[in-house]
Amino acid sequence: MNQDYLDPKYAEGMPKMADAAIALDFLLSIKTGIRYYGVALTETTSPELRDALYRQQDNAIHLYGETVDLMLSKGWLYPHDVEKQIELDIKSADMAIAIADMNLFPIDTDRLGTFATPDK
Repeated sequence: MNQDYLDPKYAEGMPKMADAAIALDFLLSIKTGIRYYGVALTETTSPELRDALYRQQDNAIHLYGETVDLMLSKGWLYPHDVEKQIELDIKSADMAIAIADMNLFPIDTDRLGTFATPDK
């Protein structure tokens, strides 16, 4: 990984990786919501509230399916191929470590000479 994080050409591929990370976080949030709806359904005594919670849980289950389908089509998730999923997870972990090792606040941030600048 190139350490020149100020140069936009080295950000190639980052939007795709960010999209994958956001989609995975969204998927995990949906799963948590489904679980909480289930808990709430077992603890409520109001039939109206139970119906509302059931509908919301059903919508969340459908949203989960749509999100999984998107992630499968983009190659961000391999639930039926453990080897590919492990490979993807290792690649993601390596990238996270590489980003964490970057010197994000260097002492010298002078970029004069890198870009076309008018004479002073």
